[in-house]
Amino acid sequence: MEDRTLLQNIRRTTKPSSPVLIISKLIAIALPIAQLAIGGLYLHECPVQPYIPIYLLVSGAFSVVLAVLSCLPCTQEPEDGSQSALSSICTAWNSLVTLFLFCWFIAGNVWIYSAYQPSYDPTSSNYCAKVLYLFSFWTTTLVYILLGAALVMGCCGLLCMCVCGRSNLSSDSDGV
Repeated sequence: MEDRTLLQNIRRTTKPSSPVLIISKLIAIALPIAQLAIGGLYLHECPVQPYIPIYLLVSGAFSVVLAVLSCLPCTQEPEDGSQSALSSICTAWNSLVTLFLFCWFIAGNVWIYSAYQPSYDPTSSNYCAKVLYLFSFWTTTLVYILLGAALVMGCCGLLCMCVCGRSNLSSDSDGV
């Protein structure tokens, strides 16, 4: 019985206030803006792999578009749970953009990690601007670090739920 009430409470979580949403959007949009800036500044500064700055520009642009579109009213679910035609189109568009970003991320991995370790000497044939390459490398690597941390935390959470659930079941069966 407790499991059902837990799930119902999870579904009924309160929505964050507008200032919290605005601050979280600004934090989430900081990285794509940095990608746009660094990709634009160093557009022709990586002959060893010229797709790295293009990867940053496209990834940053689509991430900004996705963040801005998520603020539109058509992406918000109505209180009654129904979905309008415009809301369905927005959901489909967001899904397509997210799928594109996932595929683009994989391509970026190939371009960034295949150029590892470039020369930071502009006269070298293996040259890539240090700021451009290191920013690309570490932001991509950060995604894997965050995914790994989320996976570990999720497994720990599931383990805790299983242990707590079993202890509740054994204490309930003792009283029966």
